[in-house]
Amino acid sequence: MKFHVRLSLVLFLVAIPTLAQETSQKSPRPITIDDFFQIRDVSQPELSPDGQWVAYAVRTRMLKEDKNEQRLWMISTQGGDAIPLTAEGVSSSHVRWSPDGKYLSFLSARDGGKAQIWLLDRRGGEAVRLTDTAQGVDDFEWSPDSTRLVLILRDPKPEDLEAAKSKEKPAAGAPAKPKTPPPFVIDRLQFKRDTVGYLDRRRTHLYVFNIAAKTTTQITSGDFDDNEPAWSPDGKSLAFTSNRSTPDPDGTRDSNIWVVAADNTDKGARLTQITTNPSPDNQPAWSPDGKWITYVTELDPHLFYYSTQHLAVAPATGGEAKVLTAAFDRSVHRPRFSSDGQYIYFTAEDDGTLNLCRIAATGGEITRSIGGRLTVANYSLGKDGSFAAQVSTVDRADEIFFLPAGAKEPKRLTKTNDALFSQLRLAQAEYVHFKSKDGTSVAGYLYKPLDYAPGKKIPTLLNPHGGPVGQYTPSFYHLAQLYAANGYAVLLPNPRGSSGYGQKFCAAIYADWGNKDYQDDMAMVDYTVAQGIADPDKLGVGGWSYGGISTDFIIAQTSRFKAAISGAGVALLTSFYGHDHYQRDYEIELGYPWDHQAVWDKISPFYKVKNITTPTLFMGGDIDWNVPILGSEQMYQAMKSLGRTTELVVYPGEYHGFTTPSHIKDRLERFLAWYAHYVKGDSAPARPPEQPAAPAAKPTS
Repeated sequence: MKFHVRLSLVLFLVAIPTLAQETSQKSPRPITIDDFFQIRDVSQPELSPDGQWVAYAVRTRMLKEDKNEQRLWMISTQGGDAIPLTAEGVSSSHVRWSPDGKYLSFLSARDGGKAQIWLLDRRGGEAVRLTDTAQGVDDFEWSPDSTRLVLILRDPKPEDLEAAKSKEKPAAGAPAKPKTPPPFVIDRLQFKRDTVGYLDRRRTHLYVFNIAAKTTTQITSGDFDDNEPAWSPDGKSLAFTSNRSTPDPDGTRDSNIWVVAADNTDKGARLTQITTNPSPDNQPAWSPDGKWITYVTELDPHLFYYSTQHLAVAPATGGEAKVLTAAFDRSVHRPRFSSDGQYIYFTAEDDGTLNLCRIAATGGEITRSIGGRLTVANYSLGKDGSFAAQVSTVDRADEIFFLPAGAKEPKRLTKTNDALFSQLRLAQAEYVHFKSKDGTSVAGYLYKPLDYAPGKKIPTLLNPHGGPVGQYTPSFYHLAQLYAANGYAVLLPNPRGSSGYGQKFCAAIYADWGNKDYQDDMAMVDYTVAQGIADPDKLGVGGWSYGGISTDFIIAQTSRFKAAISGAGVALLTSFYGHDHYQRDYEIELGYPWDHQAVWDKISPFYKVKNITTPTLFMGGDIDWNVPILGSEQMYQAMKSLGRTTELVVYPGEYHGFTTPSHIKDRLERFLAWYAHYVKGDSAPARPPEQPAAPAAKPTS
């Protein structure tokens, strides 16, 4: 539900090479489903200490093998061809330069083992494994002098320790591993999480690894999760994020910034608490002189996810903190001090964009280092003030850009997807504004299909985003392009509940789902109809996560849509309490269900299911603990019992975000078939042709 997926779009308005300048002389063609598996995801830019190279990751979806693979690459900041750092066949991630520039490090699980840290010597040679922890490494960061690493390790399972011992010396007569798994014994308040499943008492803690001695020292402990470590400039201390302020960390979102000595041997018995704010504080980063720590903070515990995430600074020894972006009222991410300590850089969600911004370390005016209608998903800051950034636009998937110190516009370094994109003819998108029912100004992205003729009314699909806290931004979105290539106008609204428009706008749907956001979503439909674009008799709606929830609310309140697709949505909300992983959030926003049943029922689409006559396809993954398949099952069962046109598709082994290429392709094929049959009125079946079709029930009024 609160699954923050960066889905985004629109015309690119800054001086970065356009698609038209880089296409071949071949006639471009519309995008297809199979093109999705040709697009390679570029991410994780890391600028070398000398500013001459950028290392980065490229993920490939391999449809034939039905798996994903991520390799690491490197490219000069002067441009030229990219150099592969890791070979095909083994996935790697989290690439990091040693501060002295001698090594590239990364995480990789090879030969069926746990994820460990590997080193590549820049002078040449094969990668060598550096760590050999029993439980595998979750995360790591280099010390400033390149002699140590801080590791994030989860407490090992007994079987992990046993396996590590058996590798060193096989135990004679050791009992065979039991075929039947033991039961889950649960005593935590927060006992489940998507992609993990049931939670035990094993926690993540900080360890310091000495590279020369090959020794590992645990420096934090306890029934708390410690994450996001950041070394002080002198290498003597580590700042980190942890929820240690209350007896039970599962019962609150109150994470704070803490500091621990990097050479301590008491497992964190002596810590310095830097922040005391009752809302989450996270993403710490030190000033170059070691006197300050900047971080991201929320100011209203009651609003939790709906609260704006602000930039703050606090003394590194503890003391009064200062919020720098209170007047900005936009959520910020990834703060970093400039090398001279005068400025703090960060990315900010603002008006349907994600830009790289800067503010003085003492506060003041906010400027944009990389701005415009684009998405800066990640960046790496050089010592001289240069940047390597992961940038996407409506007509270009993520690529690595470089902004030299003092330059006004970034230059694109990588051309990972150029060969594919030179073959494609893409739809354009407009960032449009319109008024909602109560006069509120709302914005969204409007795609028009290829060869659109002004004045012609066309089939139109409304695609609410997930979250609900999140926003559509201008990055390449294959699904919107696919719909447009198949003759649809595509509507991507940022209704109330969306981030990027201020806290009041975001919190407008607090404990009131499917009301103001419904009005805003429908206002975009009305706007497109009034513009003579959308055919009011050929409308479809569909989304995933909160987009699926929105879809259920929409079709329960209007019969304007000819078809709907609801992915990973809820139904009877009380049945999700204790079944998904949001118990803490429900209690903050809605109260206990036994004390506030009316509030819970109000935002349960299940109770309005008898109003639904729209043919609806429900979907989800069978091990999704974010928004479990239970919701889709309940809605499907109710509609089926009422004799409505509906279908349920459950994908085995999938969490909230699908990863298996064949399942993703199947889902896309079903999207197109369902809408073509019910929205366009095509005679082809409402499911992909290779699937046997079952007789559909007739809609009832």
